[in-house]
Amino acid sequence: MSDSVSIINKSTSNNLLRRDVRFLGHILGEVLVHQGGNALFTIVEKIREMSKSLRAQYTPEMYAEFKDTVSGLDPEIRHQVIRAFAIYFQLINIAEQNHRIRRKRDYERTAGENVQPGSIEDVVRGLKSQNINADEVQGILQGISLELVMTAHPTEATRRAVLDIHQRIANRVMELDNPNLTFREREQLREQLLGEVITLWQTDELRDRKPTVIDEVNNGLYYFDETLFDVLPQVYQELERCLDKYYPEEAWHVPTFLKFGSWIGGDRDGNPSVKSNITWETLTMHRKLALDKYEELLHDLMEHMSFSKSIVEVTSELLDSIQTDRENIDLRSDDLLRNEKEPYRIKVKYMIGKIQNTANPNVPSTQKYNSPNELIEDLKVIERSLRNHFADFIADSHIAKMIRQVELFGFHLATLDVRQHSKEHESAMTEILAKMSICENYAELAEQQKIELLTNLLNDPRPITSSYLSYSENTRECLDVYRIIQKAQQEFGRACISSYLISMTQGASDLLEVLVFAKEAGLYLHNADGSVTCTLQSVPLFETIDDLHAAPEIMSTLFQIPAYRNSLNSTNHLQEIMLGYSDSNKDGGVITANWELRVALRSITAAAKPFDVKLKFFHGRGGALGRGGMPLNRSIMAQPADTIGGGIKITEQGEVLSSRYSMKGIAYRSLEQATSALITSALWARNPQTSADQPEYEDIMVGISESAQQKYQDLIFRDPDFLTFFKESTPLPEIGELNIGSRPSKRKNSDRFEDLRAIPWVFAWTQSRYLLPAWYAAGSGLYSYYQQNPEHLSVMKDMYKNWSFFSSLIDNLQMALAKADLLIAKEYGSMIQDQGIAERIFNLIQEEYQRTSELILMITGQQEILDNVPVIQESIRLRNPYVDPLSYMQVKMLQELRALRDQGDDDALMLREVLLTINGIAAGLRNTG
Repeated sequence: MSDSVSIINKSTSNNLLRRDVRFLGHILGEVLVHQGGNALFTIVEKIREMSKSLRAQYTPEMYAEFKDTVSGLDPEIRHQVIRAFAIYFQLINIAEQNHRIRRKRDYERTAGENVQPGSIEDVVRGLKSQNINADEVQGILQGISLELVMTAHPTEATRRAVLDIHQRIANRVMELDNPNLTFREREQLREQLLGEVITLWQTDELRDRKPTVIDEVNNGLYYFDETLFDVLPQVYQELERCLDKYYPEEAWHVPTFLKFGSWIGGDRDGNPSVKSNITWETLTMHRKLALDKYEELLHDLMEHMSFSKSIVEVTSELLDSIQTDRENIDLRSDDLLRNEKEPYRIKVKYMIGKIQNTANPNVPSTQKYNSPNELIEDLKVIERSLRNHFADFIADSHIAKMIRQVELFGFHLATLDVRQHSKEHESAMTEILAKMSICENYAELAEQQKIELLTNLLNDPRPITSSYLSYSENTRECLDVYRIIQKAQQEFGRACISSYLISMTQGASDLLEVLVFAKEAGLYLHNADGSVTCTLQSVPLFETIDDLHAAPEIMSTLFQIPAYRNSLNSTNHLQEIMLGYSDSNKDGGVITANWELRVALRSITAAAKPFDVKLKFFHGRGGALGRGGMPLNRSIMAQPADTIGGGIKITEQGEVLSSRYSMKGIAYRSLEQATSALITSALWARNPQTSADQPEYEDIMVGISESAQQKYQDLIFRDPDFLTFFKESTPLPEIGELNIGSRPSKRKNSDRFEDLRAIPWVFAWTQSRYLLPAWYAAGSGLYSYYQQNPEHLSVMKDMYKNWSFFSSLIDNLQMALAKADLLIAKEYGSMIQDQGIAERIFNLIQEEYQRTSELILMITGQQEILDNVPVIQESIRLRNPYVDPLSYMQVKMLQELRALRDQGDDDALMLREVLLTINGIAAGLRNTG
């Protein structure tokens, strides 16, 4: 494991990355010898060298020898070999993440007056250079909004304990850059790293049980605690610094435009573990962390507040506020005496006391903070007093930052979305209306009849439930969710929960049902003056291709209903709409999903325009390419600029959370680039510059999409052997045993393809190296227009050059094709019992892979896939030889394990090894689902 050139772009001089890779590789080699002896180290090195040689120059003889070596491993040594390769990838990923931070710092250190592309200063300077005046900039900032929503979707295969070790290793590796280290200090660093890698080697990568929902909540809170609480305000500070620099005539306080939300603890779609009491516990945990962070900040603030009345003159406003606190809160006399001449410390001491009392319902309101605004006001009192005696540096560096943190996180930390499947609402509504003799069988009504009935119920202030009636457990839980939301808004503030997402929305009645339930809990209120106050919005989730087609009409129908329109008064006529990238891809394939999502964005926007309703689109992107995954800034820029006016929400899930937000430097850069992209898109929306050829391009895409969908569905839905091929040639069943999420992998206890969730669908194809959901049928779609016509090829080249939608689509396909490996994928076909099925469907897939690759090279004018991104191209090329041994071992063990299980037997150790290969391949490809 001492290869010094892995994961390195050889065309650049990334000497420090080479150093880190070599350094960590040598340390892992020492650990292998220390823990398993020379025999372990020797076999790992042999397999590694053979895999590299096979990739460099394939021969059937070498291939057979390699397979024999891997297949012939003794089970005990095999277990250690698997772990060696898996841990190697973990270390390399750490080195690469550190290098991203190093590159940014190096750029800033050496750039002089130059500004880094994609940075906040780059976009602000661009506004100034385009003569955008300060008023216009204020308008842009008032109009933009980005909410990043953490979800518990089970795609993070790495345990929290392992991620903690990774963090410690990363911090120590970063210290190697310190030029002031002595020889002995470097030796100590090396010893510490050796100890951490030994700890990693002796730590179980696998969870021994599925995480609970509360485990997942804690995992999400980790990122707020470790990075986001500090990094998010830094983004605002940098934006205000740049605005001050380029627009010095203005006094800037950037409005809250970038924040985080969460689904964890609120997403109950298909997860029976998410009950109303879990949602309440989640919100309580959110508040506790927020208050703990404020108390920690105030204790730190005490260290900087030693200003003495003997030297400075504080404001009477500060002294009056201290007197008010003194009348309401008891402090120990020694606290007061010790800080008698230091009024700021006395004030902060009272503030700490109020923070400690805030969550206690038994404490009088005068002794605690009843809202975040009260805390902000205390901080502003301190800020004004500090500026009065010219302590502006402390006011800027400490108080202004904490004010921003309270503005961002409040006492609720992050807005929690609630999500449930539309059928659950229909079922509960059917039972409730039958018991009240309002409707005998609501579920059997036609859609228009449902709309009329629900509209009448919304307009009628009388309840439809009774405490004297008994309901089924599911219906009781459905009602309890709304009651908990009402209670939570009273306890934690309205911002704690404001959106209720409805999975599989297929009609206007799905949204009206949620409002009727909201009315039952006091979340939809008829006021005395005839107006309506609604503090919970129904948010449709359009997922399948058919749902996307139906969405404009559904929303238009809703906007024509006064009872529904009235619910938007509380949101300033803003309607949130979620679009699902995972199920649309699973339903129609990558080309069709991307195109239909774009069409839906435009058509839904057009449907809302006559009603003067603004739309906030919520993009349900996953981490993998097959689920809409891409860098955050690119996902923003990929949206049509005229559809972002009401704001954007984007899901952040699974391994994306740890890759983007576990390290402060990377978290900052990701959020900085997102901010830059958001402002750029807002500017484009104000000054649209549509290519004259775009209507022609869009017409071409309609045909490409139709042909791609036909090809995709011919295989996925219409080939009778496809499901057999999929289930037998991928580790789909075993992924469900990985214990990476609290939610089941299927919506129902069913083997139907429709009931399989999109995450295990993508995860399984990634493991087997096909990555089929991310590229399949694209070649046929593109060829349907090309048809070997040179003029059509020329048009597609222009589309790639001049149309951002098409270029993004083609580049994502390149990434997927580069990560796929059909030589390895064919090995997985050996697990299929009917080899006739295996050979026939593999040949179909291989033919489509070749067609897609050839057309993309023709369109881009490249010699090889990913020539346009050589760093990533080289990284993938150099990673593959290290992933290959894990894939071969996985196939062999799956064959043996399934044979045992077919005979009614099992092997727990072999299952562990299979799961370890899943983790290792996920780390190597840097993708799960």
